Amino acid sequence: MKYPQLEERFLRYVRQNTRSDEQSTTVPTTQRQVIFLKKLATELTNLGLQEVVYNSQNGYLTATLPANTAKQVPVIGFLAHVDTADFNSEHVNPQIVSDYDGQQIIKLDPAGKYQLDPKVFPSLKKYTDQTLITTDGTTLLGGDDKAGVSEIITAVEYLLEHPEIEHGTLRLGFSPDEETGKGAKNFDAPAFAADFAYTVDGGSEGQLEYETFNAAAAKIQITGKDVHPSEAKDILVNASLIGMELQSQLPANEVPEKTSGREGFYFLTEFTGSVDQANLSYIIRDFDRGGLERRKEFLQQIIAKLKQKYGSQTIQAKIYDQYYNMYEVIKDHMEVVQLAEKAMHNLGIVPDKTAVRGGTDGSTISFMGLPTPNIFAGPENMHGRFEYVSEQVMDKAVDVILEISRLNTQGE
Repeated sequence: MKYPQLEERFLRYVRQNTRSDEQSTTVPTTQRQVIFLKKLATELTNLGLQEVVYNSQNGYLTATLPANTAKQVPVIGFLAHVDTADFNSEHVNPQIVSDYDGQQIIKLDPAGKYQLDPKVFPSLKKYTDQTLITTDGTTLLGGDDKAGVSEIITAVEYLLEHPEIEHGTLRLGFSPDEETGKGAKNFDAPAFAADFAYTVDGGSEGQLEYETFNAAAAKIQITGKDVHPSEAKDILVNASLIGMELQSQLPANEVPEKTSGREGFYFLTEFTGSVDQANLSYIIRDFDRGGLERRKEFLQQIIAKLKQKYGSQTIQAKIYDQYYNMYEVIKDHMEVVQLAEKAMHNLGIVPDKTAVRGGTDGSTISFMGLPTPNIFAGPENMHGRFEYVSEQVMDKAVDVILEISRLNTQGE
């Protein structure tokens, strides 16, 4: 079904900068997220939703669409995050490409410096005759996850406009700081009061994700000893070179660009340094919890050897878990997955149940006792200037939300 208000809503949302900040210690990590969430609260209230609450303690905005049926059916939650990733999010200028032919190169900027080329991005070939929303090449788009935010709100707006459609209670939750991994840790699952939930935060049409990476991170600080090179022999300790030595001891093929499927990796996300001090940041991923522990232990062994070689005070490391594979929880609640799968089948959508090489807020929330798989929202090439989304896929995401609600009400 076509939802005319969906495009307007999405374009309005992405033009507002809601980038989060991993270095911040506030909740949410940026004030711009607070501003957006409070605007969203006003919008939800004006639509007619109830129990619209912005919680300043955890940064979550929640709301309720009360049931209009006398049937006793489960309460379903739909969740999405409002923050965008660590890429330029200021002055987002979305562009509309109508009736895309699946072959043409899309120039994002007038000079054509940045392009969406099907030879580079073969996913474009899936979108023949569809309307795409792209960036102008200077920012990300923000479809991750303002597509999900837009789709959830459009779905409940449709139900409010069509009271003849029977539905149970729907709970909505909009979170900050998903991209930093901090938001879901503050979620109040008991207060949300849903029986199960879905994050609407996936990518292309049909994605239905209930298995994710186990995830850890490492922050490593190396302290060197900087003296004049003329006096350096047996005195100078080059922190940057020690950082390079550490990296060289990790498996060269176990990196994101050389792995796929269920293969885990070490990912050096940041390396800054001088002779005096170097800082390295890693994320560590593995689908198996034991595999994650082995990877962490291997990194710790490398650090221990370098400490022995250069001195115990030379390297300080913090290695910590971020989230776990939601399948550990979902496997005991597969009816939640089956409901979404049936909804997709009913709409002629082929479910893609591939294990996701990442995580969602549902990875954390599922372990709070609220089973929360992830369904598609539409964006492709997320987190950068080449991000785009199909309007038709966004419409289908709304259809799926509504069909899940319908099936739940019918007890199917």
